[in-house]
Order: sequence, then C-alpha cells, then structure tokens
Amino acid sequence: MNNKEKHRMSQNTLPAQGTTTVKPALSFWQIFNMCFGFLGIQFGFALQNANVSRIFQTLGAAIDDIPILWIAAPLTGLLVQPIIGYMSDNTWGRLGRRRPYFLIGAIFTTLAIFIMPHSPVLWVAAGMLWIMDASINIAMEPFRAFVGDNLPTKQRPLGYAMQSFFIGVGAVVASALPYLLTNYFDVANTAPEGEIADSVRYAFYFGGAVLLLAVSWTVFTTKEYSPEELARFEQENGEQVTLHHDRSWLAYQKGAMLWSLVGAILTAVIFLQSLDKQLYLLALGIFAFGPLQWFCANTLKHIKGEERHQQGMVFSVVDALFHMPKAMRQLAVVQFFSWFALFSMWIYTTAAVTDHHYGTQDVLSKAYNDGADWVGMLFASYNGFAAVAAIFIPLLAMAVGLKVTHLINLCCGGIGLISFYFIQDPNLLWLPMIGVGIAWASILSIPYALLSNALPAAKMGVYMGIFNFFIVIPQLLAASVLGVLLNAFFDGKPIFALILGGSFMILAGISVLFVSSEASKAER
Repeated sequence: MNNKEKHRMSQNTLPAQGTTTVKPALSFWQIFNMCFGFLGIQFGFALQNANVSRIFQTLGAAIDDIPILWIAAPLTGLLVQPIIGYMSDNTWGRLGRRRPYFLIGAIFTTLAIFIMPHSPVLWVAAGMLWIMDASINIAMEPFRAFVGDNLPTKQRPLGYAMQSFFIGVGAVVASALPYLLTNYFDVANTAPEGEIADSVRYAFYFGGAVLLLAVSWTVFTTKEYSPEELARFEQENGEQVTLHHDRSWLAYQKGAMLWSLVGAILTAVIFLQSLDKQLYLLALGIFAFGPLQWFCANTLKHIKGEERHQQGMVFSVVDALFHMPKAMRQLAVVQFFSWFALFSMWIYTTAAVTDHHYGTQDVLSKAYNDGADWVGMLFASYNGFAAVAAIFIPLLAMAVGLKVTHLINLCCGGIGLISFYFIQDPNLLWLPMIGVGIAWASILSIPYALLSNALPAAKMGVYMGIFNFFIVIPQLLAASVLGVLLNAFFDGKPIFALILGGSFMILAGISVLFVSSEASKAER
C-alpha cells in the first residue's frame, strides 16, 4: 500500500473504485468507527429490556399479560428487518447503502424513547414499545450487513466482536441508570400508582440522547463500497456465492395450501378448547405464511425464469427465504434455541427475582422496586461481562474454531440461567451473569461471522434481515407459550422460565456443531 492509500485509510475513507481488486483489511480505528453506533442502539435495547416489564406492571399489567405485551418487539423485527435489508441492498446515494437507514432509525428511536416513560396508561406504553422497536430495527438491521460489506473474511469475526463490545458497554450503562440515579443522585425510584418513577424517566432521556449521538458518529465518520466494487471484490477473491432458485409455482401453491390449512386448524382448536389466547399469535403467524406463498405462486406462474430476480420486495424476500444457503438453515436452529432462552430471560427476570428472591409481587412495594432495580444492575453486569468476553472471543476462535467457541460460550450462559433457581441470596446473582454475559457476546458475533461467509454480497442485507426471522420466531413462540407452560406445569412461578431458557441455551450450543463447514472460512 503506498503513502497516498495509507493516508486515505487513516481518514476513514475506503479505497476508491478501481484502486484495488482485493478488499483490503481495515485499520483498528476504521472498524471502531463502523461499530461505535451499536453503543447507542444498545442503549435503546437495554433500557427497553430492563425497564419495559417494570413499566407494564406499574401501569397495571398482570404477570400473565407481560409476554403478550412484549410481542410488539419481535413481531416488529419480523416485519421490518427483511424490508430494510432488501431496501438497503438496493440503495446507493450520498450516504451509501446502509447509513441512511442508520440515521433515520436513530432519529425516530430517540423520539420514542423520550415519549415512552410518559405513557399515561398501559395501551399507550404497549404502542410506544411497538414504535420504539420498529425504529431500532430500522437502525440496527443494516449494521450487520455493514460489517459484511466492508471487512474481508478474516476480519469479520473481529468486526462482529467489536460490535459485541460496544453492545456490552452501552448496555452496562443503560441498564444500570435507574439504580445509579436512585442510589447516587437521590432520584426517586417509586411513584404514585399508575405513574413511572423519575429514575426510569431520566434514564430514558439520557439514553435517547446517547443513541442519536453514537449512531450519528458512525454515519458521518465512515464510508462504504459501491455495489459494483463489492461485486468485483467478491469475484476477484474467489468468494462469490451463487444461489440456485429452483422452487416452482406449484411448490409455492402446495406450500400455501398446507400452511393456511394448518394455521386454520390450529386456530379452531384454540377457540374450541378455550386454550390460552396467547396461542392465537402462533396460529395466526402460521396461517399468514400461506397467503404470502400464494402471492409467490401467482407471480411465478406468469413470468419467465430470467425475470425471477425482478419481481419486487415481497417476492424477493419470500423467495430468498426458500433458497437460503445450507449453513444459514443450520444456523437458524442455533438461533432458535439461543433467542428463546434470551427472551425468557428478558421478560421474566424481573418477575422471577422479585418473586423468588425478594418474596413479593406487589409492584407498589419497596421490596419489589428494590428487586427491579437490582435486576437492572444484573442486566448491566452481564453486558459488562459481555464487553470483556468480546475482547477474548476472537482469540479463542483462532485457537479452537468458531463453532467450538460458540458451544463453550452458550453452555456457560445456560448454566448461569439455571443457577438462578439455586442461588438464594440475591446479592450473589451477579455470579451467573458472568456466564450469561459470555453467551451474549458470542450470540452477537459468532453466528454473524459464520453467516456472512455463506452469503452473496449483493444480497447481504436481505439475508441478514431474513436471518432475523430465526431471532423473532423463537421470541414469538416464547411470548405465546411461556405463560401457558408456567401455569400448566410450574404453578405460575416465573423462576422456572429461566431454567427452561438455560436448557435451551445449552441445546443451542450443541446444535452449532452441526453447522456446515462452508460457513467456517474465517477459521482458515
């Protein structure tokens, strides 16, 4: 690399088109700037994860209603991420492909965060959660493709690990804010019935400002390769991924009939047997996939083969779903178990700790609010451990490989969640959070490093969005069935949701061993 190119790299500018045929390694500070926006995004997620259940209960929600209220978050991601992925794949302008969505999402997320703690009633809070999560997903989805776009294969584990580091740092501060405000700045953590405590309100104000500033830093200090440059790099480096699209209109038609029929039967069974209303979400989700396949069947029936790639967003997303690379299908299983476990933790830790360790379900009591504040600190601690773990994950992956690294890390997290039941002193609950933090850092980095190696550059965004299905679907399932399972088998005790989550996380670790070697190029 000559002096002119070195200077250009030091100024956070990617090489101009035509200067090289090999995607160059980026400097530490370039990767730093690319990933710094995730600090802000995680501020939004951490405030949401640690405080929304508390807000819902404060506004009158029963424990059994919390999962259904949380459904906004994963459902919004299911709809938004593939759409934004497809749009960013097909965007090119002054701010590049991905960065316009970073900025738009950050602005709307900040507004939602400012409004959320002023929700006067439960339905307003649920609506604000929906808006907040949609905006966060607009900003977050292109970040995963951004790393795949800009980094060569060997640096992708480092790039995703650095994202995990910033996620951990951001979440530590954001999760701990209510506790810190109460204990060090004398801000009240209780409020009259139906009102949100000042400690939560001020935490949301600070978090919204941090989110906007951090994402703006990434937007205005980074550059992107054009679609033409990415195609040339992929071809010259021998990394071109070709996907075969061979699903016929008849196969789509049969799939549409099957999914619609199963969804309709399941809905009828839930109604006739008076089963838990949360199961309707699962049934309607299955049914809805039928009409989408009808649409694809009708589209294919009237076009020629070479026109398949020109049929718009809906067809492109559904068709890509049926033509995922083998490694992506296998990673979907890993993600399913991992995110079922995480969602169990997020929605039930507050209820589990306040009930099992503090002995109360009274949201107006000091014991409940002390327990809820401590959960915020626990969430901060696992994110802090994740930030530290993110530093060492690339080193461990170099020694034993990405898949074995993920297995070890997820087993640490699973054991940590299960141990909540056996630890009686709440002051010691930070110990299992070490394992949870290690698993969290791994979940946020290794699957994406494995996945990006198996995807074509031209469809990196849409496939990263589709990959989110396997984050969202287990969350939808968890929201639909966890309450039913707890009431049916565990006398409604929320602590058992954490045990179930821990078991699923260990299963996720085992399943990663079966992921195809085509996703492991970064190890070689």
